[in-house]
Amino acid sequence: MVSNTSNASKPRERRGVVGAVACASVWLTLGCEKVSAGDVAFGEYLSGECVTCHRKDGSDKGIPPIIGWPADQFVAVLKSYKVKVRDNQVMQNVAVKLSDEEMEALAAYFATLKSAN
Repeated sequence: MVSNTSNASKPRERRGVVGAVACASVWLTLGCEKVSAGDVAFGEYLSGECVTCHRKDGSDKGIPPIIGWPADQFVAVLKSYKVKVRDNQVMQNVAVKLSDEEMEALAAYFATLKSAN
């Protein structure tokens, strides 16, 4: 019996797999190494630029919340902006100025914050 299943979804499925593989390779390249514990107080000091857009209460007013993230994911995302793997000009401009130590400190600080929602 011949299946009537369309192959139209095959390219979409392949794109999804390719996208997942690309994201995984970025993760392995940029963020999978063990992130050392960042200095929370230093992160709070540095956070002023972040909170001009990202809300400390965790609400989403068109800009994604960044509080409560696992530190390793937070650092990996910043690194992906720094090397322009993620496309956002504002975040690329911010991330390119940050050292690994500063990224780790910001990650440690924002991980301590909890959503008010």
